[in-house]
Amino acid sequence: MIVIPMAGLSSRFTRAGYDRPKYMLPLGEQTVFDHAISGFSALFETVPFLFIARSVNDTEAFIKAATARMKIADVRVVILDRETSGQAETVELGIRAANIDADTPLTIFNIDTFRRDFTFPEAPWFAHSDGYLEVFRGEGANWSYVKPGEETHEPIALETAEKKPISDLCCDGLYHFARADDFLRALECERASPSAPELYVAPLYNHLIQEGKRIHYDLVAADVITFCGVPSEYEALLKA
Repeated sequence: MIVIPMAGLSSRFTRAGYDRPKYMLPLGEQTVFDHAISGFSALFETVPFLFIARSVNDTEAFIKAATARMKIADVRVVILDRETSGQAETVELGIRAANIDADTPLTIFNIDTFRRDFTFPEAPWFAHSDGYLEVFRGEGANWSYVKPGEETHEPIALETAEKKPISDLCCDGLYHFARADDFLRALECERASPSAPELYVAPLYNHLIQEGKRIHYDLVAADVITFCGVPSEYEALLKA
């Protein structure tokens, strides 16, 4: 299942004078939402999509209209009536409200990032992985990070961190968990001993790693990713 949490406040866009959530903003002949979701077009007919949003600007109707145009076969929408304490809690509330089975794989992705031509990894490790983060090589303090292991036959993650550069492997916002139950259990551990002021997704993997789960990373080229999370990035895309 592809899970798209989109319950953030878009506060930076509001402060910049925008009057609607960033996913509704126009970009060319489409919207930011269209660009973010179209990267998963290879999965539209075979994988369910779950969208988790707040009840603002008639978002539910907006999502249903956009996904109908894209011809996504299985669309589920959960509308929240309150703010959450972070992306991980948003996902938790969504999958619980949608009654997602414990064994369902979850692939979480940001609504303000465009990932061109996404497909699941074809490497042998994916078949026995308990989860992975998609990463690119970069730097800065705004990313989730992965500390890689030294194994050469598969890309094992030894540690994850939020806004703490522990390597040059930056997550592009795509987080995969082989089982929904692993995500929920790790979130409970993180909630009991939080590593950050918000409940981010990336730190959850540390609890699974401590359990002995095999967590991986998938390194992709930076040029398949476009970011649209702040007004300056959006405005640069408008000009382009």
